[in-house]
Amino acid sequence: MQVEVSNDLDFNRNEIVSIPLEHLKGIDTEELKYLHVQDAESKKYQRTQFMDSDADGEIDSFLFQAEVPANATVNYKLVIDSTIAAPKSDVVAYSRFVPERTDDYTWENDKVAFRTYGPTGEKEALAGVPGSTLSSGIDLWLKRTDKSIINKWYAGHVKTPGYYHTDNGEGYDPYHVGGSRGTGGIGVWKNDSLYVSNNFITYKTIADGPLRTVFELSYAPWSPYAIQETKKITLDLGSNFSKFEIMLSASDTIPNYTVGISLHENKGDYNLEKKEGWFRHWEAIDDSYVGEGIVIDPKVIDSSFARISNVPDQSNILIVTKPKDTLTYYAGFAWKKSGQVDTVEDWENLLRKQAKIIATPLTVNLISE
Repeated sequence: MQVEVSNDLDFNRNEIVSIPLEHLKGIDTEELKYLHVQDAESKKYQRTQFMDSDADGEIDSFLFQAEVPANATVNYKLVIDSTIAAPKSDVVAYSRFVPERTDDYTWENDKVAFRTYGPTGEKEALAGVPGSTLSSGIDLWLKRTDKSIINKWYAGHVKTPGYYHTDNGEGYDPYHVGGSRGTGGIGVWKNDSLYVSNNFITYKTIADGPLRTVFELSYAPWSPYAIQETKKITLDLGSNFSKFEIMLSASDTIPNYTVGISLHENKGDYNLEKKEGWFRHWEAIDDSYVGEGIVIDPKVIDSSFARISNVPDQSNILIVTKPKDTLTYYAGFAWKKSGQVDTVEDWENLLRKQAKIIATPLTVNLISE
């Protein structure tokens, strides 16, 4: 079987392609173990991953990494061969629950890393334990290596608390979340106030890589509307953006759901591109710059603005959306020291590209030989 992957946009794309298992007719369970993807021209074998997207114990899709030039089509072959070893790499998408640092959930790929906070951290914060965090905001870990750093940095933290707050050559965590939205936390905006949840209470890892990591976080009912929230977060290898799919229900009529980006101490620069569906912040952190951003379908946006406050952690870009049962958007960042961006214009270009990628996915066609 051949796989044609087409890119209709005017820039090169390196993305994860998903093929539903039901489209791979004639391949039995035993043969799946030896299923490989080969670039038809270079004969190079691609990295692959099987997915159980609904966590029911059954594989439902097959992933591989596709590199497609601008306005071009690349042909791949599906090959069943038990003599071929699947390509391996320590450049991965990865996530896990982290009990050794209270109970964070942390995720990363070759470009970015994120984390958020769990129920033990909430209890400790309410009890006044130093270093604990009461927040449903999304934290950013700035990395300048394409290798996985989660396990290494947390191992360093166990030996030397706060290890990952110092750059030892691979990056560090200088980003402050606190009670802000970080980059991608949500809330409800009403009467000049932003209602938000506390830390997540449960987690479920659906896939821990190597090409795509997926997990779910659930939250205790929050706000005067007793909102029930489950976040499904996906991060693909090669992307600066985590995909957030948030399932929401409430006991009363909701005025909106609002996505935020922290403005920290209001010293950075921001741009709200409502028509194009992207929003960005650009700020100095220590001796470099970081761009944070949200990309969202413009049709779901009601309004957007920067809320400037003198109260710590209450200054945020706020993107107010029409309330629906599922809210989907992409949140991400780029750090100048990573080499991915150099200027705010570079960061805006990445956001524009992400908006186009969402609107125009790669086209995948399967052709039987």
